[in-house]
Order: sequence, then structure tokens, then C-alpha cells
Amino acid sequence: MTMRARLSLSCLALTALASCAETAQEPDAPFVPVYEGVETRLLDGDLVNFFVQMRGARDAADVEDYARCAAAQYALIRGYGFARHLRTNVAQEGGLWRGDAVYTISAALPAGLKTIDAEVVASACAENEIPMV
Repeated sequence: MTMRARLSLSCLALTALASCAETAQEPDAPFVPVYEGVETRLLDGDLVNFFVQMRGARDAADVEDYARCAAAQYALIRGYGFARHLRTNVAQEGGLWRGDAVYTISAALPAGLKTIDAEVVASACAENEIPMV
């Protein structure tokens, strides 16, 4: 087999794999998330851990949004107006997405780049039908 023939076969194989990958993602599929609950743990004073679970997420950002909504509502319930995102770990197994997020909550706008106004975020979550705590 010539080098040119081998390259052609390689290209065909790569093209087939790319086609399979494109059809598996189904970009036109409707987004129908199933939110399976939020668990909160107060770690220390104003430091809170949120565990969320959902099915039907498009990617990790959907899980992060769910955790952000939980943090916003939790801050409001506790009488605070703001939260600051510290970290979120997302894992997916067998169609179940899990998020493990940590936020600080505060009455005043905290320092940092990843701050949220709890009322604004909670309102957006309600509009987007993302459940909260």
C-alpha cells in the first residue's frame, strides 16, 4: 500500500469518527433538565457547601448554575444579600450530574471577582425555572 493510500484511509477513518461525534451531541435536542435536589452544609460561619444533583444537563455550566441558584436563595433565607463563589467541582456518571460548590455569604458586597447579588440571581433563577433551596 502506498503512503498516499494510507493517508487517504486515515482521513476516511478520522472523517467517520468526526461524523459520529457530531451526531452523538445532538445540538438541536431540547433542554429538559431534571433537578434532583440540593443539600446544604454550613462549614463555618459564612462558608457554605452546596451539593446539587440533576439529569439532562448540557454541560458543567448547567450544574454550576443550579448551585449558584441554591447559593443565592440560601443567602436570602439567612438575611444576606451577597455571596462569593469559591469553587465548584462537577462530575457526571451515567447521566447523573453532581455539583459540589462552596460559597461565602455576606451582608455587604464581598471582595473578589466571583460575587453574586443574591436578589438578582434568585430572580434570574426563577425566570429560568431553576429551583432553589
